[in-house]
Amino acid sequence: MVANPAAQRRDGRPSEQPAGGARQRGRPRSFDREEALRQAIWTFWERGYEATSVSDLTRAMGIGPPSLYAAFGDKRTLFEEVLTEYVERYGAFAARALEEEPTARAGLGRLLREAAAEFAAPGRPHGCLVIHAATNCTTPEVEETLRERRNANIADFASRIRADIAAGELPSDCDAAALARYTAAVFQGMSQQARDGASQEELERVADLAMAAWPPAP
Repeated sequence: MVANPAAQRRDGRPSEQPAGGARQRGRPRSFDREEALRQAIWTFWERGYEATSVSDLTRAMGIGPPSLYAAFGDKRTLFEEVLTEYVERYGAFAARALEEEPTARAGLGRLLREAAAEFAAPGRPHGCLVIHAATNCTTPEVEETLRERRNANIADFASRIRADIAAGELPSDCDAAALARYTAAVFQGMSQQARDGASQEELERVADLAMAAWPPAP
């Protein structure tokens, strides 16, 4: 069914109903799935999981509930896709820092400095979606998914720190688990600080202080 040219939204997308208010029949109107997903990412990123309603999502994505459910599933299923896409688009800097730097000190220092830039980047929500989405979350499956991701990050940090201890880059009595959790706490705190208005430069100073607290090389 061809959309009535008169029934257009201000942003150029077709309205959910044809002109005259009649219910549309036949195949649903097509829409830009990638752009709709991007809008869903930004909505969850800005509002968190629990505070985001289906009506918030459909309004931001420019589609009706039937199109959302047909293309993405329910809210929780959509959020799972959002998490995957968010990590690939906006969160990959963390994995790159750990993979590309030769030591845990260099990798985690770079991770915190780049987090300062990413968390305070202009033109998009501030902070980390994975961290902010957990705020006041009361949906057990989502809460567990987010907890697992955060704990996986801490485990990765600890693994790299233990490798540095074994290589003699850090003292043999260094507590890898505690240092990993400390670095993760700084990372998570920087996310909230960015949401509260901290600038990139202010967050970079936090990152520098956090790395200064690391034990010196033997």
